[in-house]
Amino acid sequence: MGEKAILLEGGCVYQADAAGSVLPRGSILIVGDRIAAVGSADDVRAAVAALDADLRDNLEVVDARSMMVLPGFVNAHWHDMFAMGFPLRGALRPASDRADEIGFFGGGGDMHTISRTFDSFDGLIAGLTADEAYDIARYSMWTQLRGGVTTIGDVGSLNQPLEMVRAAQDLGIRLSATTWAGDAVCPPDGDRFQRTRDTDTVLTAVEDLLRHCASDTTGRIRCRPSIAYVTNMTDELGRGFADLARRHQVGFATHVGAVRNEPDTLRKYYGTSGVRRLHDLGLLTDRLMAAHCAFVDDEEQKLLLDAGVHISHSPGKYGPAGESTLTESGVVPILRRAGLDVSLSTDGASLPNAGMAETMRAVWQMYNEMAASQIDVLPTDALAMATRIAAKGLGWSNEIGSLEPGKQADLVLIRADDWRYLLNPRPLESFLWLGGSADIDTVMVAGRTLIERGQPVGVDYAELRDRYLDALAGFTTRCLRVPGEVVAGVLSGVPR
Repeated sequence: MGEKAILLEGGCVYQADAAGSVLPRGSILIVGDRIAAVGSADDVRAAVAALDADLRDNLEVVDARSMMVLPGFVNAHWHDMFAMGFPLRGALRPASDRADEIGFFGGGGDMHTISRTFDSFDGLIAGLTADEAYDIARYSMWTQLRGGVTTIGDVGSLNQPLEMVRAAQDLGIRLSATTWAGDAVCPPDGDRFQRTRDTDTVLTAVEDLLRHCASDTTGRIRCRPSIAYVTNMTDELGRGFADLARRHQVGFATHVGAVRNEPDTLRKYYGTSGVRRLHDLGLLTDRLMAAHCAFVDDEEQKLLLDAGVHISHSPGKYGPAGESTLTESGVVPILRRAGLDVSLSTDGASLPNAGMAETMRAVWQMYNEMAASQIDVLPTDALAMATRIAAKGLGWSNEIGSLEPGKQADLVLIRADDWRYLLNPRPLESFLWLGGSADIDTVMVAGRTLIERGQPVGVDYAELRDRYLDALAGFTTRCLRVPGEVVAGVLSGVPR
C-alpha cells in the first residue's frame, strides 16, 4: 500500500511553533507520515491541488470544524511503574484515605528510604518474565497514548527496556528508551555511599540498549542514558555515562534537586551537591534533562544557566506525592524566566495519574499564581512546554513537537463544541479550565490514527487490559510475595 493523504479541515489549529500561532479555522494536509501544509482552507486546498492525481483521488477528508487540533503531547520524563499496581500507592490501599501518612517523598524527602527503594528495583525488574514485562509496558504506554501522548521519554522504569521497546513498536507510539541505572545506596548508618553493583555491568547494559535502539527501522525508537537518582550514582558511573553520551552523541537524563533534604545528604555521602556533581563529572551540558531541579543554590542556578540545561517539571503530581518541588523553592519558574527551557511531564505512578492535559492546567495555574500575573504562562505557553519544548529536550525537535510542514504528523484532536466552550474564542483556555485527558478524541502518530473517538484503533482494549492484569497478578504473587488469595480478591472486583 502506497502513501495516503489526509486533509483536516476547519479546526482551531494550535501549531505550538515558536510564534505560538493559532489558526481559528485552519486546515492541515498530511501526506504519508508528514505534515505537507498548514494554513487557511484556501492555502491548504491549493496544496491539495498540487498533489499527484492518485493522492487527490484517494484523499481522506476529516471535518474538524468542531475540534481543536494540537501537536501530540511529548511526555519527556516518565516511568512505567505499573508493575507496582498493588503495593505502591495502589490496589492494596483501603477505600478510605483518612489514615494516610506522609510518604517518603514528603516532608523534604526521606533520603535513605528513597535511595534504598530505588536500589531495590533492579532485582524486581529481573524478576519479571519477558511476557509480563511486555504486557505491563503495553498497557502502561497505552494509558499515555489514550491521554494524547505520542512520544514518551523514559527516565528509568520498573520494567525491562527491551520489552518496553517491543511494546512501543507494536503500539505505534514513540519512545526514548533507557535503563533503570544505579550502582550505590546511601545507608542510614554511615556517612559514605555503599556500592551495590558493578559499574561496568551497568554501563554495558546501557550501551547494549543504545545499539539495540539504533537498529530500529520504524523511526520511532531512540535511546538516551539516564541515572535513577544522583544519590544512587558513584563518580565512576557518572563519568562512564558522560563518556557514553559523548561517544553516542545522545542526551542524558537524571533526577536532581528534587527534594529539600537531597543536597545535605549528597554532601554527607559524596562530598558535594547534585548539580555540582553533575558539573564535575562532565554531565552538566545542554544535552542534560534535569528532572525537577528545584532545590539548588545560587551558584548551582548559575551553573545550570551557563550550561543551558533543560529542566523537566511535573507540577501535576507534586502535591499528591507529597513533594514541594514547585512552591517551596520557587526556583524553576525563576530559571524559566531567565531563559532555561522548562518542559512539562507526568513523572510516573503505579496507577494512572495526572496526564499531560492536567499537567498543563497545573503549570498555567501555579506558575501564574506564584508570579501574581496571569501572563507568566499563557495557555499557548503551557502547550509549548508539553510539546515543542519537550521535544527539544529529547533532541527530537526537528521531527516532532509542533504542527509545521515537514514535521512528522503527530497530532491530537479534541472536541470543543459543548457547554465548556460556548462563546470562548480561545478553546485551549476552556480546555485547561474544564477539560482533561479523557476528552482526547483522536490521536495520530506519523499520520497513523491510533485513537479515534476515544477508542483504540487496531487494539482490543479488553485483551490489552486482561493481559496486563494477568501479568500483574503473576509478578505480584511471585516477586512481591503478596498472597495469591489477596491478589485474586482484588481482581475479582474488576469487570472483565
